[in-house]
Amino acid sequence: MIEGVETDSNTSGSKDRAARTVRSSGSGPRRPRRVRMTGKERREQLLDIGRALFAERGFEGTSVEEIAAKAGVSKPVVYEHFGGKEGLYAVVVDREMRRMLDMVTTSLTAGHPRELCEQATFALLDYIEEYTDGFRILVRDSPVAQSTGTFASLISDIATQVEDILGLEFKARGFDAKLAPLYAQALVGMVALTGQWWLDVRKPKKSEVAAHLVNLAWHGLDGLEQRPRLIGHRKA
Repeated sequence: MIEGVETDSNTSGSKDRAARTVRSSGSGPRRPRRVRMTGKERREQLLDIGRALFAERGFEGTSVEEIAAKAGVSKPVVYEHFGGKEGLYAVVVDREMRRMLDMVTTSLTAGHPRELCEQATFALLDYIEEYTDGFRILVRDSPVAQSTGTFASLISDIATQVEDILGLEFKARGFDAKLAPLYAQALVGMVALTGQWWLDVRKPKKSEVAAHLVNLAWHGLDGLEQRPRLIGHRKA
């Protein structure tokens, strides 16, 4: 009995010493060390997560709790960076609006008006294809007041770029250049709404969509009447 107890005690002591040796040597299993993000990295992470959730569920359907959970942080971290869901949403919308406008503006490099129309059309379709989440957010009516305005104001900003092109073309053809803003709004709105439809169906391919849009726009402009008239009974 005594010998058995002493043997168990010795065995137990050996195990304890072995365990201490393993812990001290660092050869045992360790928990993965969490990589700490910088403030800038965390902000970008929250923006990416918020962007995806807002695109999928809209502003009302997204909560701060869900954003924080997906980022692996607590709610106060979201409030610290953006002041709440409204602030995060505002930054996401502002970033997407600037991105779309920049893509259109930098695309206008050609000299011929028709090619410029093609470039602007491709730029809008490129944005829709490459930044689908952003476009889905922009086309929704925002419940939050934005310093940069709404999707309609963004379309207006893009139309201003096209307006200059149309103004020169109108002058060359003897049309009233003051009407260029109206036609610019119509053309950009046509591309944006068609792009919204194309986003869901994804056919025909992008180059075909661009070709048909420019075909309608250009040949419609080519056959414009200097003084368009209404042929129906209604005149006002």
